[in-house]
Amino acid sequence: MSKELLLHCCCGPCGMYPIRSLLDQDIVPDLYWYNPNIHPRFEYDRRYENLEIVAKHYNLELFATEAFMQDSWEQEVYKDNYDSRCHMCYDLRIDQIARFAAENNYDAFSTTLLVSPYQNHELMIDISKDKAIKYGVKFYYEDFRVGYRQGQNMARELGIYRQKYCGCIKSLETSDFREKILKSFETN
Repeated sequence: MSKELLLHCCCGPCGMYPIRSLLDQDIVPDLYWYNPNIHPRFEYDRRYENLEIVAKHYNLELFATEAFMQDSWEQEVYKDNYDSRCHMCYDLRIDQIARFAAENNYDAFSTTLLVSPYQNHELMIDISKDKAIKYGVKFYYEDFRVGYRQGQNMARELGIYRQKYCGCIKSLETSDFREKILKSFETN
């Protein structure tokens, strides 16, 4: 029996608007966590815990594939095969999303990465189309960016942690909020 849509979620806040949009279209997605790019470990855990809150809020199934690959980003292994760490990140995650969708009989996959105005939207679309062909599963495209601010407000209202950097250790190092982020974990 096939399932309609697997929605990869990078975090709770980015999931809010896409999930609501899909539900409004009578599409009930299963959620999927695969984010080996999120570092350090305490950040990885906190984002997953907040995604669990979102899944419960919407009463949706959440699947997770554990992966924590901080060394890959620290060592900049992407330089051999990709233009940037972001390109590696999209390719690695979207490949796993499409594979998981195909192996688990989903009709299609998508990702909440498509909600962010800060991501390389066109590159993600290109990679997703390629992976759809590779694994024989459809890529569901919707430009969720129109609801980015709305989703952030929805997350705030639900009390969901809203992070101040993309996720990888390199983006943490360049974040204007780095010291505040690290201090927040010292007090927990």
